Amino acid sequence: MFWRAAAILVCLLCGMQRAELRAQSAVPDPPVAGSAADSELNWDNRIWFSGQMNFITQYHPAFSAKYSGPNSLPPGAQDASSRVLTLFTGFRLFQNTDVLFDLEESGGHGLGEALGLAGFTNLDVVRNPSLGKAPYVARAMLHQTIPLSRKLVAAAPGPLALAPAVPERRIELRFGKMSTADFFDVNSVGSDSHSQFMNWTADNNGAFDYAADTRGYTYGFVGEYYDKGWALRFGEMLMPTVANGIKLDWSLPRARAENYELELHPTVWRERATTLRLLSFVNHANMGSYREAIRGYLAGADPVPDVTAYRRQDRVKYGFGVNAEQEITPAWRAYARLGWNEGHNESFAYTEVDQAISGGTDWRGVRWHRKEDKLGVAVLVNAISGDHREYLALGGMGFLLGDGALNYGRERIVETYYNAHGWRGLSIGADLQRVWNPGYNRDRGPVWAAGLRLHVEGSLAFWQRTAP
Repeated sequence: MFWRAAAILVCLLCGMQRAELRAQSAVPDPPVAGSAADSELNWDNRIWFSGQMNFITQYHPAFSAKYSGPNSLPPGAQDASSRVLTLFTGFRLFQNTDVLFDLEESGGHGLGEALGLAGFTNLDVVRNPSLGKAPYVARAMLHQTIPLSRKLVAAAPGPLALAPAVPERRIELRFGKMSTADFFDVNSVGSDSHSQFMNWTADNNGAFDYAADTRGYTYGFVGEYYDKGWALRFGEMLMPTVANGIKLDWSLPRARAENYELELHPTVWRERATTLRLLSFVNHANMGSYREAIRGYLAGADPVPDVTAYRRQDRVKYGFGVNAEQEITPAWRAYARLGWNEGHNESFAYTEVDQAISGGTDWRGVRWHRKEDKLGVAVLVNAISGDHREYLALGGMGFLLGDGALNYGRERIVETYYNAHGWRGLSIGADLQRVWNPGYNRDRGPVWAAGLRLHVEGSLAFWQRTAP
């Protein structure tokens, strides 16, 4: 089975964190980008293999609920476990051209099958439990860099980009299968459920209804322009045919998602790194209208409001986001996100959030002599539009929410985690979340969710030296 093969591979990778294949045995390690030594060597034909395994187990005790509906988080105590296994591969076809291909397998379940919370407690959970367990292609893309300057800056080679150095001014183009969240709304403090926060609205902007199938992937194009101190990116992605669906609509005139982001690196506090990202997205899809569903119900056309009965192909959902991160000390960072979308048309691809505010911080364990460990705390607040809340209050169902009634209140979440580094690529984490007004309902909760995480990763990088 795929997961057994991946487990064996990752264990091997953990024991061989870096292997290098050189055309000449006397060639030293790749030099620091931009150095004099770097200008004398031409490193090419890089091959990348890496793997990761992430296992999360969560438990919530029984909580108070005056009523429950088809899409409610069950109030009885329960536990659930999930897994995600990924094999990353890459080949540096030419000096500025990468071919990337990743296989993935995911399984297990989330608490309540990932229903009943807008800010769900485990980002690794696939939101459609009826999907099979067979491995699938997560990413398959061509990555092309177009140099616009001779000066090189250091880059961290990884599964999404293989070059150890890149031109300071450049254009990067990507085509193929990918995750929109790989390139938009990225945050170094809160974007990775494998080593940071686990909650959906801590690792992503909850109001960013980014184009994806139910596994979180899509096909598309991303173009990026990088200059000293700033970057600009654009993405055109395929949308799912139905909300939270696995099938994508391949007709761009009919359905698509445009994503825009401006990234700035201002100097605002001493010499500490600051990053600010300004996001906008526009989704075109066969979406329903909450207001039309409410009108249909009140007119007696439907026994309960049903947004899926009022879908129309030319609907547009748009929104904006602000994403900031600040280095406070070398071991202490903070982040904040703000998000808003128009909220009249149905939540379609990510989660049922129309306004989101989140902020958090993390510390590396330097003070307690565990520099590879990390402690994080985040506070999240999610909200929905007036149309969306009335729809749920009248008994309507979203693809995640639906208690049958609603006593509205903003969903508020506090999350904290501790990630302990073990041996090489092995880490163990503990996570605790408290959710007030789950699914925006004051008549349910609050809910505690405790979690444990086991993460294993490793990589192999093969280098070849060619003539300068």
